[in-house]
Amino acid sequence: MTLIELDRDAPLEPPPTSRRPLAADRRTALVVALILLAALGGAAPASGIRWRYLGVITPAAAPDGPITLAGGQVYTVDTTGAEPSVTAWRPARPPVRLWTTRVPVGGEPGVIPVASVTVRQAGEVALLTAGAATTAVDAATGQVRWSAPVTVGVLDGSGAGVTVDRVFRPGTEYDQESGDPGPLYFSASGEPHTEPPLRTDVRGLDLADGRTLWTTSPGGAVTVDVVPGDDPAVLITSSQRLTLVAGRTGRLLREAELPQLAGHGPASGSLIGDVALISYQEPGRQVAFEARTLRRLWERDVPEMVADPADCQGVLCDGGHGDLRVLDPGTGLARWRVQEDVDLAIRAGYVLETDAATGEPVRLTDPHTGATRVDLAGWTGEVAGSAGQPLVLRRREGRGAQAFATVVPGHAEIRRLGVAGTGLGDCDADGRFLVCRAADGLRIWAYRS
Repeated sequence: MTLIELDRDAPLEPPPTSRRPLAADRRTALVVALILLAALGGAAPASGIRWRYLGVITPAAAPDGPITLAGGQVYTVDTTGAEPSVTAWRPARPPVRLWTTRVPVGGEPGVIPVASVTVRQAGEVALLTAGAATTAVDAATGQVRWSAPVTVGVLDGSGAGVTVDRVFRPGTEYDQESGDPGPLYFSASGEPHTEPPLRTDVRGLDLADGRTLWTTSPGGAVTVDVVPGDDPAVLITSSQRLTLVAGRTGRLLREAELPQLAGHGPASGSLIGDVALISYQEPGRQVAFEARTLRRLWERDVPEMVADPADCQGVLCDGGHGDLRVLDPGTGLARWRVQEDVDLAIRAGYVLETDAATGEPVRLTDPHTGATRVDLAGWTGEVAGSAGQPLVLRRREGRGAQAFATVVPGHAEIRRLGVAGTGLGDCDADGRFLVCRAADGLRIWAYRS
């Protein structure tokens, strides 16, 4: 709340018959403002909430494939043909069909699971992935711009992507009909091999046309992570070192040698926030580095097996259900403890605790202290969405109707949206729209302006 002071040129001594001095009024107003700010949790109410039904995409045009909201468009997938097809819709009133494009599977037709067909929007292109193959189309027209037989990572905001291609020694292909035991190593297109790769080619791509921007070829197997930010970078973890390169140019930014523990190099690498986590199987250890500077931060013991591990998405956890510790990625020290059977995920800027048995949301907590910020009792489900977008909640109300509400990032309150009728199935949501499957097709609502 903003207090505006007036009459700065007013007399210092008011006449006897006047009201109280302005300074006294200001003090009173300041006390009232502090009380209101405390009641609101220090934030103004979320604005722009406006629940509007837009219309339905009929069942004939919305087959029982995945539903995706990306870049302000709705994407539906049909997997009944030899190749999957993706249709884009503009969520207007009523919804408008924009285009339909077939998606090459990059291998034998008819063996691509429905769940493996995904859509991601990156600027002016949409990346359609079926199995391991990626097809880039113009997001406005659906016209195919380029394709690749491998999965493409996106460096948000840069117009660039990254691919990983493992090169194996000839003759190491695994005979899947033999069933022979032993470790397997998979190529970028999913083909199994009996030996680790000779090298890995990491390439940066221009997402607009598929052009190769840069290539680096570290020896052996590596993991690749995208370090987000205003200038996204690519972090490459090998058995010997960490290598950070500029996402758009591939320019080497810095390198750091990785420790060999008990004569063994790392088994895997991952990224959580701005911290790189390097894991060793023998012994069970985890070493953390700052992703941008590659400065070594801490290391800890990691048990080989946890009896009932929790699902922690975007949260660094230690332990399992019933005795779960949330760690600070920067220090490796425990921030807070959860002694309930819950899974954790970052949603709307908070940590969402979900009942591990029922999948029902329990609460939103402060990611630094674990203190409850929003009690979600009474809401029986959440709608899929990304970590930084509003959390959309759902529950059944009278006669089987579905009610929806939202928690907007930065606002520790539940804002009820409205009731969406009966018979709703799977839903997806982004920062503005909600789409749900129903008997009459896909119903679409706008909930934020």
